[in-house]
Amino acid sequence: MAIEQLTEEQVRTMTIEEKDRWWLKNVFKGNMPQLTLRSAITGMLLGGVLSLTNLYIGSKTGWTLGVGITSVILAFAMFRALKFSFNVREFSILENNCMQSIATSAGYMTAPMTSSLAAYMWVTGSIIPMHHTIIWIIVLAILGVLFAFPLKRRFINDEQHPFPEGRAAGIVMDALHNSDAKEGVLKAQLLTIFSLASAAIEFLKQPDLLGKIGVGFLAIPHALEERVFHWLNLDPRLAGTPLHQLTVTIEPDHVMMATGGLMGIRSGASLIIGASLNYLILTPWMIDYGSIVAKTAGALTFKEIVQWSLWPGVAMMTTASLFAFFSKPKIILTAFSGMFGRKKRGDDLLKDIELPMSVFAIGIPIMGAITVYFAHRFFDVSPVLGVIAIPLVFVFTLIGVNSTALTAITPGSALAKLTQLTFGILAPGNIKTNLMTAGITSEVALNASNLLMDIKPGYMLGAKPRQQAIGHVLGIFAGAAVAVPVFYHAFLRGDPNNLVSETLPMPAAQTWRAVAELLTQGIGMLPLTAAWAALIGAVLGIVLEIGKRRIPLSAIGLGLGFVIPWNTCFAMFLGSFIFWLLGRTSGKESWTDRILVKNQEPVCAGVIAGGALMGVAVKLWEALAK
Repeated sequence: MAIEQLTEEQVRTMTIEEKDRWWLKNVFKGNMPQLTLRSAITGMLLGGVLSLTNLYIGSKTGWTLGVGITSVILAFAMFRALKFSFNVREFSILENNCMQSIATSAGYMTAPMTSSLAAYMWVTGSIIPMHHTIIWIIVLAILGVLFAFPLKRRFINDEQHPFPEGRAAGIVMDALHNSDAKEGVLKAQLLTIFSLASAAIEFLKQPDLLGKIGVGFLAIPHALEERVFHWLNLDPRLAGTPLHQLTVTIEPDHVMMATGGLMGIRSGASLIIGASLNYLILTPWMIDYGSIVAKTAGALTFKEIVQWSLWPGVAMMTTASLFAFFSKPKIILTAFSGMFGRKKRGDDLLKDIELPMSVFAIGIPIMGAITVYFAHRFFDVSPVLGVIAIPLVFVFTLIGVNSTALTAITPGSALAKLTQLTFGILAPGNIKTNLMTAGITSEVALNASNLLMDIKPGYMLGAKPRQQAIGHVLGIFAGAAVAVPVFYHAFLRGDPNNLVSETLPMPAAQTWRAVAELLTQGIGMLPLTAAWAALIGAVLGIVLEIGKRRIPLSAIGLGLGFVIPWNTCFAMFLGSFIFWLLGRTSGKESWTDRILVKNQEPVCAGVIAGGALMGVAVKLWEALAK
């Protein structure tokens, strides 16, 4: 069933009161069940579990993936099965929508643990107490909710911005609940089948675990070329260094292949080009030159490589993201242009279903003060500098939401770098303040933007925004309750040095740390070759961003190739290439078109969810077995 929406002319000419009246008459679904006990419990459970997939993916790539559509399909399938098996009332479309808001909120809670907090622990060599982390990320997320909802009336109700990922979730829910049931069942079946298959493959990649249960012969090799090299008695090297020490191996990393399938061919190709330039050319050169030295003779590791290569990679990503940010002044200007109401406002027709403005007027100062207090208490940030960060939160949230509304991309990296630059001037030499003030502005802006992305499908489907806001807060607590303990026990394991490895490179944390060190210690801290590489990377990032319409490469993807192992980049490229090729060659209505191309998202989401959850389970088992 087509979703009712205004035309472009109506959006441009109607007043906010007229739009609200139209929405109440044509879209609003009244008292249809929405934030029910079962939607809350389902959202919190699914969100808690799926937050672990983002913890895993964020640790490997520095990116977080939306779990909204995955949770929507899973919830639909669960209640469809319960209906036929136990005659349970079917999930309503608005219950599913509220559930996805809770689940998505929980899924995004992991971002600070793979960026600002990980960088802080890595730089200081100290472990933040777990309860401090739980309190901190909850406070920032709630502050994001408070900043987001006053913007909802402008960006969603008035200007009707697309919020592309949110719109996609709304379309999927409408298709599942109002269209041919077979389509929804197929998506659910594919997600489940690929999730189980992915978990099984990940399990078979654990030789130690399989050996303990007597089936070690079933283990999938860590690197597919190892046995071939052994049979042929080959030991390929570059600059005298074995390829596997340069991370140049072919791994059966199906989770990263699925991640590449979602990111697309442009990003996938950029990753492998950047990684190949780094690990096949620059790293061997720097080994010969003496800029990269193994800590143990003849045993080079990823950590030694990335200590040099992160500088050109971070410089490229930083200049590209900042140039992209400032090269679109219209987005920045329009972010502020509607703040004080351009159109005559009539009576507030939605006052009984929207969150009242008093919540924000009272809540923002209170939560802002709490944020400043905990920043000082937990991270030794001066209260004066903490207070300065709160107005920056408002400015950056406004800009971040505007970008997300139009493109589905929140410029979190650029916003964090701007904060780091600001506090590099205000608090020179204070690396803790540099990291954690940037953590405040970036994480609050990300939470606010992601919340409005979740609210968009609710507006499309006629939901009550007040209930969805409450649901989002429930998701915050669910994500913190599950992801934080797992992060501490499976990833941190009592030592900040465990956060970075070849299998889990934590690229976002490395970027935050590198920028903070450069701003607080000065460019003189860099080896000469790294300084030149950073300069070249910075220039290349701008050049690629300027010529992105003619040069089919992503500067961000190219830069990430310098801070992620080659084998991971190759897996993501391979996944993006396979789905690109299928899209170009599959005949219309062929099985590959019906199963893989048209259902690319549930297929990839299933592979990511199953493999990532099994990967986290294995890490927990390893931690408990010690």
